[in-house]
Amino acid sequence: MPDFNRSSSEHLWQSLSLFNIFRLLIVIGLMVGAFLLTGESLLERDHFWVVIWILGFYTLCGIVFAFGIAKKWPRFDVQLSIHVLIDVIFIVTLMHLGGGIKSGFGILLLPYLAGAGLIARGRMTIFHAAIASIALLCEMLWSAIHGDLESTIPMSTVFLCIASFAVAWLAYRLSRYAEENRELAERRSVDIANLGQLNTRILQDVSDGVLVVDHQNLIQQFNEQAVRVTGVRADLGGPLAADFPELAGPLQRWREFPELGNSELVQTAGGRNTLRARFVSLTQDSSGNVLIYLEDMARLRRESQQLKLAALGRLTANLAHEIRNPLGAISHAAELMREEASDDPLLQKLTRIINDNSLRLERMVKDVLELNRRDRVERIDIHLADWLANFVDEFRQQEKIPVQLAVVCPPQAMVRFDVGHLHQVLWNLSRNGWRYCLKQDHSLRFSVSVFRSAWMLSVTNDGPPVPSDAQSQLFEPFFTTESKGTGLGLYIAREICAANAALLEYQSPPDGGACFRILFGYTDGEKI
Repeated sequence: MPDFNRSSSEHLWQSLSLFNIFRLLIVIGLMVGAFLLTGESLLERDHFWVVIWILGFYTLCGIVFAFGIAKKWPRFDVQLSIHVLIDVIFIVTLMHLGGGIKSGFGILLLPYLAGAGLIARGRMTIFHAAIASIALLCEMLWSAIHGDLESTIPMSTVFLCIASFAVAWLAYRLSRYAEENRELAERRSVDIANLGQLNTRILQDVSDGVLVVDHQNLIQQFNEQAVRVTGVRADLGGPLAADFPELAGPLQRWREFPELGNSELVQTAGGRNTLRARFVSLTQDSSGNVLIYLEDMARLRRESQQLKLAALGRLTANLAHEIRNPLGAISHAAELMREEASDDPLLQKLTRIINDNSLRLERMVKDVLELNRRDRVERIDIHLADWLANFVDEFRQQEKIPVQLAVVCPPQAMVRFDVGHLHQVLWNLSRNGWRYCLKQDHSLRFSVSVFRSAWMLSVTNDGPPVPSDAQSQLFEPFFTTESKGTGLGLYIAREICAANAALLEYQSPPDGGACFRILFGYTDGEKI
């Protein structure tokens, strides 16, 4: 509201300044008329130089008014009343010197009163008309007293007084109408600004990426989610094909054939993300502005997996005791059967199958229970050089590895991570790497380097790379290429890294082999 009042006050002073310019233009017009249009006849009149002095004095008043408007002193209502009073005295004086009501100068009162009424926004307009009427009546009375009856036309003076009130009333009504419209426009502008802020806030809080393009496929707006899922920060006003060429084709197809559907799968961010682009027209047809929703399919898969594993984790946690007791009984019975059937190869094979599957089921229950512990994070500063050297020695002893393992780590490398979680994740990666490598010196390598202003720990082996068709499912739960695996190891490792603000991902080295790397300093929703 203070801004609204300040804006209204500024408009009043600007209007008063324009009114003062109009006053000075009237003086110039009268000067030109006095010297160019009347010729020698006016110079012979007794009142000519008096008129010139009056015009000069009126000009000086206009200059003084300009300084008062610039300083905004005195206040607006007082200044306007002074202006109108001087204007009325000036015009009535000219009218009297020019021969009274017959001179025609009195008609100049009407635009002055109209302008003052519009500027005052209806305030004191009738008062200004009353001043003008009193001045006209006084001029007529003065002329009658001094015997100048030829210049007095009472009916003309009365009609001019009535016209003054009519113009003042009309200016009052127009000013009120203009003021109401201006206030309505101000309120609408505030509402539109608030609505724009609300739309921007909603746009930024939408979980999907959003792009807004116009009929020429120029980007008008986007949110931060669109930057995250595409990896590109677009230029506002730029063409869609320049920043998102993978979206330009589907959008054009949808514009031409909207009946074929409004969604399509696209690959963005260098092929790392699969997005479902959904097109929604903001106009009646598909040729106008379009809203493009970008749904991250990987996020949707992660959310569905988390829901599934959360339910499975709760179920397993509740039934762990009931499941493990029968498993223990089955395993014990199988061992007894194996001892009794030492001479029967078929029974030996069957009991071995029972034992193997019991152990597999036990490992699966244990792995799922690990999911319930991922939120118990105690992150501390870890000096990777010392910690990694101790880990590699322990891993070699536990796994009975006879060859040398390569370790490269800068001495200043330091990360924040839960020690137990880092040990669990790296042990899982190391055991998988040792299982598939050639088991020679440096077949398994540990290296720490800087990647995009953060530390990165890579575990690389010289074995066969992960098949391309399996890479997209590598971190999905229960996906495994081994008959005895549970398919939860890599998924749990990635979940533990995410709980510690890190990212675990797979990369195929250019010289062959397989590489899993941990990117430290990863924030949820933003890949380094």
